[in-house]
Amino acid sequence: MSTKVGGRPMLYTSYSSEMALLNTRTKRVMVLLLIVVAAVLPFALMDGDLQVLYTASITAIGAIGLGLVTGYAGQVSLGHAFFIAVGAYTAAVIGGDPESRHLGYGITEVLIWLPAAGLVAALFGIIVAPLATRLRGLYLAIVTLALVFVGGHIFNEWTPVTGGRDLGREAPKPTLFGAELAVSSDSFSKDQKLYWLGLVVLIVLALAARNLARSRVGRAFTAIRDRDIAAGVMGVNLARYKTIAFAVSSFYAGCCGALLYVAVGFFVPNSFNLEMSILFIAMILVGGVSTISGAILGAYFFTLLPIFSRWLLADVIPVLSTYPQETPNVYQFETILYGALVVIFLIFEPRGLFGIWLRLRNYWKAWPFSY
Repeated sequence: MSTKVGGRPMLYTSYSSEMALLNTRTKRVMVLLLIVVAAVLPFALMDGDLQVLYTASITAIGAIGLGLVTGYAGQVSLGHAFFIAVGAYTAAVIGGDPESRHLGYGITEVLIWLPAAGLVAALFGIIVAPLATRLRGLYLAIVTLALVFVGGHIFNEWTPVTGGRDLGREAPKPTLFGAELAVSSDSFSKDQKLYWLGLVVLIVLALAARNLARSRVGRAFTAIRDRDIAAGVMGVNLARYKTIAFAVSSFYAGCCGALLYVAVGFFVPNSFNLEMSILFIAMILVGGVSTISGAILGAYFFTLLPIFSRWLLADVIPVLSTYPQETPNVYQFETILYGALVVIFLIFEPRGLFGIWLRLRNYWKAWPFSY
């Protein structure tokens, strides 16, 4: 029996059909086409461009995690950089060279240190979660903000693990079933292999997050976000589901941190600061809160924006310098641009880039009519 009424789209006779991951033929075709294009993209782009796209894919994983706890569950977190740092250092310790000056165990298999980084970060998320059951709103935001400053002090002083404030440490070198992914081979370059790695991990974790959002847990998140007192009255276990939200979000942040600096090969404790947390907040706000697609769009938008802005500003505003030590410079203008974009989207399109996509899709479906 058909699940659609009279063959018309968006009209279903069963709830399971309506909640299906790809519930229309158009969605299935578009997603398949998008994956195919993304998979063959490394053969058409330079290695430098692929490195940027790799960073965008890994950043999108962290944005999805923050979107789950803040967008879906309504728990405002400003400590996302802390959990990213936990994942980065866990991966660096497990995959680090035992002969180096830093603590390392030499386990370079990505299928081992990547999940481990996510699980350790999730453990820290569970430790922080009890605060979420007692605090909410600005109070919870301030507590999670404190994690960034406390973590920053620990990372600066814990030299055997982090390398300290000035030295930093090397990122893990990933291998997959013995094949080195961070080294160019006769067939593929290093950036091509890392791009495919980031793409596969992003697709797997994005599908997992989308399924979580459609499940009973996801509906509990939404109920807590809309009105936690009412959700508790209806039988939703607030402590349990807030803990799950922080654990899952931290797991995604840990995976993001584990892979974020693999292409660069090096990172320092100062990388995980308040600016990073605010940038991830901006990603989900501009991309679209409470949507997995919006988090991915926001991550790609903010990762690719500096490239286009520096190219554009160099021609439009010649007085701006490309050197950080000179004033005014392009980097200062970019900071202003980021803040302006967040304000503009919050005022004129609260649903973000995903909301713009919905407008365009609805206009196309209704064309030539205007309603």
